[in-house]
Amino acid sequence: MSNKGVKVDYLARVEGEGSLLVRTKDGHVSDVKFKIFEPPRFFEAFLRGRKYSEAPDITARICGICPIAYQMSSVHAMEYAFHLKVEGQLRELRRLLYCGEWIESHALHVYMLHAPDFLGYDDAIQLAGDHPEAVQRGLRLKKTGNDLVAILAGREIHPINVKVGGFYKVPRRKDFAGILESMKRARDEAYETVLWTSKLPFPDFEYDYEFVALSHPDEYPFNEGRIVSNRDLNIDVREYELVFHERHVPYSNALQSTMKSPHPPEQHETAGEARGAYLTGPLARFNLNFDKLSPLARKASEEANVKPPTRNPFKSIVVRAIETLYACDEAIRIIENYEPPDEPALKYEVMPGFGFGCTEAPRGILYHRYLIGADGLIKDAKIVPPTAQNQRMIETDLKNFVTSNIQMSKQDLTLRCEQLVRNYDPCISCATHFLKLDIAEDTVT
Repeated sequence: MSNKGVKVDYLARVEGEGSLLVRTKDGHVSDVKFKIFEPPRFFEAFLRGRKYSEAPDITARICGICPIAYQMSSVHAMEYAFHLKVEGQLRELRRLLYCGEWIESHALHVYMLHAPDFLGYDDAIQLAGDHPEAVQRGLRLKKTGNDLVAILAGREIHPINVKVGGFYKVPRRKDFAGILESMKRARDEAYETVLWTSKLPFPDFEYDYEFVALSHPDEYPFNEGRIVSNRDLNIDVREYELVFHERHVPYSNALQSTMKSPHPPEQHETAGEARGAYLTGPLARFNLNFDKLSPLARKASEEANVKPPTRNPFKSIVVRAIETLYACDEAIRIIENYEPPDEPALKYEVMPGFGFGCTEAPRGILYHRYLIGADGLIKDAKIVPPTAQNQRMIETDLKNFVTSNIQMSKQDLTLRCEQLVRNYDPCISCATHFLKLDIAEDTVT
């Protein structure tokens, strides 16, 4: 068989730098390495010795796209350590803040990063030349999400208003007057986005994933819930490290996560190297929490003919659109029922001990664990971003896809592999603690 090598020095439309090697032998995939070569950033080390109250602002610097997720996981962990429960309007404001982040992040991914793949364009600028109304719709959605984040968090990027126990300052009802009308328009455009993405051409590819997400009995998950899967996993956040394991691989600066099997081995046999891999993110949330979506979001998913179980990762773009619609709907509900709390934050007593937090970043579950000393200083920190958790599943997807499509032309296979990785909306900068693509064939002499 002729040598088939595919090389892409850097994958565009993802956050960060990395590479991928797919090696074939006799027409079969023999090795896949998803390499993240962006330098480690050592945020966990930065946190050691710092005061617990600094964690929300420090961790917000990990990502400019999803800083709220890092802040929320950190404050939930601290509040766990201090036996503090935030409820009522302060809790609702946190959900509202998460709505803003989901809207801006999902809109960016759907329109600017991923849609060009489906429509044959190199980037969103080319897409805008032929589909200006679609790109403008995406920009309006992203701006509405950013505006909501700015109202609640002080600014759009690296927000500064979140603290343990609540906020430094809470908005007045009149502060939401303008954003409420914008959000209603955004809801209409989000519905249109669901229908628009549902008509994109999807490759015929499915996999029997182990989906992992938060699950809450009363709501689609943002900040709270138990960690569950479609294979009977159901644990408290504090049990995370009993089930999920990080390991270093020599070709990546990001740790890879796998699941320790809490079930009999036969229940976790997937496909060779796939054992232990799992998928977190929109597709997992959607499949595990569909009944908690708002009626409007469920109606849109029915109209788009995307319903659980959805196992085609290329359809994650539609699921992100559905979640954007839900976030708009949820934001409107919270704003219309908002009453300013008496105080912007709850009082609490600093206590030594461990704190655990896990929230749903746009890309999936984001786990934080801290050890707090009696002096209120952070003695140890552990942060597991969703992209790091999805690394092994990305490798598995690529191996299975290339195996099934080995006869594709070099150009088409390259484009599909890039698109497959972008299904995950990987944030490589977050994951370091993409993509140079190289597909090579071992020849037999």
